[in-house]
Amino acid sequence: MIYVIIFLAKIVEVSLGTLRMVLITKGERLVGSIIGFVEVTMWIIIVGKVLTDISSDPLRVLAYAGGFSAGNYLGSWIEEKLGIGTAEVQTIVLKEDGKKLANFIRDAGFAVTVVEGEGKSYTRNILFMYVRRKRVKELISVIQNNQENAVITVSEAKPIYGGFNMRRK
Repeated sequence: MIYVIIFLAKIVEVSLGTLRMVLITKGERLVGSIIGFVEVTMWIIIVGKVLTDISSDPLRVLAYAGGFSAGNYLGSWIEEKLGIGTAEVQTIVLKEDGKKLANFIRDAGFAVTVVEGEGKSYTRNILFMYVRRKRVKELISVIQNNQENAVITVSEAKPIYGGFNMRRK
């Protein structure tokens, strides 16, 4: 029974650590610090259980290591589902398609800025969008459903101040 407790507690602790790191890098220092307090408290308790009589019960180490591994996986999965933060989406299309695509994107509730650029053979429109990470897949779907030859890139963006639907509190 102690092995299951160590394994599950370590999963929770490492998952919290993953979320803490993401929150702090996204500017959520207070929430990240609170999670860090819980995380380190759990770590001390878990390590105490693992190190107690470790030479006669080495399976505790395996439960700890397994929980660590599973916690990394689960923490990154949870973070992806929460979609904390902001992404920058850039889309490159032929100039004659840019304005029409921008209107589809705006009609779907996203803000977009269109800039003219030059490709090797044609004039292009580059569409810049900043969106909450939770909505990136939705935006990409709008783009792909309305423009089959669009070049789409997605990058992580730091916290945004101002802009349509992007104001930070």
